Amino acid sequence: MIIKKMINYIYGYVRIVVEGYYIERFINICRNRNYMMWNIKKSNDIQLALNVEIKNFKEICKIAKKTQCKVKIKAKRGLPFFLNRYKKRKIFALFLILIFLVIFSSSHFVWNIEIIEENGLEIENIMEDIQEAGLTIGKSKNDINAKEIINKVRLERDDIAWMGIELKGTNAIVRLVKAEKKPEIVNEDEYCNIISNKNGVITKINAQDGTANVKVGDTVSVGDVLINGWMEGKYTGIRYVHAKGEIEAKVWYTEHKTIEYTTTERRHTGNSENHFGIKINNFEINFSKGVSKFKFYDTIEIENKIRLFSNLYLPISVIKTTYQEYEEEKKIYSVEEAKNLGIQQIEEELERKIENKENIVNKNINTYEHENSIDVYVTYEVLENIGTNEKIVF
Repeated sequence: MIIKKMINYIYGYVRIVVEGYYIERFINICRNRNYMMWNIKKSNDIQLALNVEIKNFKEICKIAKKTQCKVKIKAKRGLPFFLNRYKKRKIFALFLILIFLVIFSSSHFVWNIEIIEENGLEIENIMEDIQEAGLTIGKSKNDINAKEIINKVRLERDDIAWMGIELKGTNAIVRLVKAEKKPEIVNEDEYCNIISNKNGVITKINAQDGTANVKVGDTVSVGDVLINGWMEGKYTGIRYVHAKGEIEAKVWYTEHKTIEYTTTERRHTGNSENHFGIKINNFEINFSKGVSKFKFYDTIEIENKIRLFSNLYLPISVIKTTYQEYEEEKKIYSVEEAKNLGIQQIEEELERKIENKENIVNKNINTYEHENSIDVYVTYEVLENIGTNEKIVF
């Protein structure tokens, strides 16, 4: 039954309505001539609907005329009618062929580079290094040597612990694991000094192993030895140890800002407009003519690459350009307002740098007024534990 339906669809058929007083005679003549008829439904004594093959349709119309019956086509079905319908739409057919050719040819190239950074650790400027190493948009997949690209990138950078490249469809997936920079660890059985890792003034020192090299009140710089990795006894003489101890110092964090008395500030109005375009490889077509109607605006451009499946990207992108209007407002500060603004901005920056704000013991503010501006300096004095191990090399 299914095979019969498929054959009928391939060759095509029409559903007709036959109306007249001699319908039975019409049916008998058609059957005597072995014309295929199916799905016959009688509406009343003088009307019925049925399916007939295309090749017999003209002869059936002659029989209907001979038996004084009228024939009306109700539906045309099958492959010949489908092809004939699109035969008239040459542009549409050419467009479908073009799309197919673009998809087929573009599948041999990389049209998107997806970077996945494990553990959410961002690696700066990695895309530029990957492209310089040879993995670029529009490059043939046959010309991509993943091992060579990985080696080039890792030779240039010391912040990558692992890197892998996988080609899926037209998508190049680059997976990266960032290398965490760890301080050099000196083993317990190795001799070492404790040196200063910050500039400051010593407020407390307690040498547990080793010999203190500084005292409370001394000013130290980065690299100065705080506790020597040796001890001297009256009878044992000098012996080397793995220095241990607690060192606390006052350290200073200073930031500077110059605040103009007269400035121009931006204020977004909330108005925006969107322009769209299409980018085919490096050729861009803009649908919107001209630039924004706004006098002052920020431009935000978003490129969305077209893909058919999860990893099958096409060399076609939709470009959305958003123009956000803003107004320029002239702002005039008094000396006191400019000073307070500078202090506020600096304090926000300093507090981002200091881990434990409870250890801030003093704050010093210095300002220097000029004709058109004011320089603001803010210094935080903080109590911190300083010192790091440095291996003794003989």
